[in-house]
Amino acid sequence: MASKRGPTVEGTDGTDFVHRERVATHYQISEWTLKKPVSPHVLNKSRLRKCIFCHLLLALLMLTKLMPDIFDRLDIFILEIEELEVPVPHKWEYIWLLGSIASFLGLSAIKKNRSILLQVYFVLINLLSTVPVLLATMINFSEFWTFCTADDVDKVAMWQGYPVSGLWYIFLLLAMQVHVFTLLFAWRLIVVWKDRSTKKQQ
Repeated sequence: MASKRGPTVEGTDGTDFVHRERVATHYQISEWTLKKPVSPHVLNKSRLRKCIFCHLLLALLMLTKLMPDIFDRLDIFILEIEELEVPVPHKWEYIWLLGSIASFLGLSAIKKNRSILLQVYFVLINLLSTVPVLLATMINFSEFWTFCTADDVDKVAMWQGYPVSGLWYIFLLLAMQVHVFTLLFAWRLIVVWKDRSTKKQQ
């Protein structure tokens, strides 16, 4: 290799050594080949965390919708909230909101790798989240169908110029997707953890 002070090859001053020391691109190893493949167990845990996070975001939205009714029950009067004229909530809304508290149980189960906690979480999500969403879908179906098919929509409940049943269906479709994926990833983890526990016992 040529140096700055020593003799150099004819036709160069020795400063082109940087270019001559480069590694050819076909010998370079790309970064993605060095990464370890992610196991399905870790992937399902990550996906379940994301589903729980989405569930909590929807719960925050539901809590915002229920705030006027909660303030009425506590005899707290706020004029700005009363002027919004938010529709009176159904019982399923409170049941669904209660089911979102089970999300913290799911997060604890993921953190501690506890199969029992995850099974309890699985049951609670089924009973307190999935069932109320299905019930709400049936409750709002007739009004939503009337809005979609009838020419006269005077009988359809409206809020801020939008059909209440249509707004509910947007929420319910999002919630159902979150719950289905939550149950899928939770079930996969339960199966994996059960297999591990049986192998340890053997």
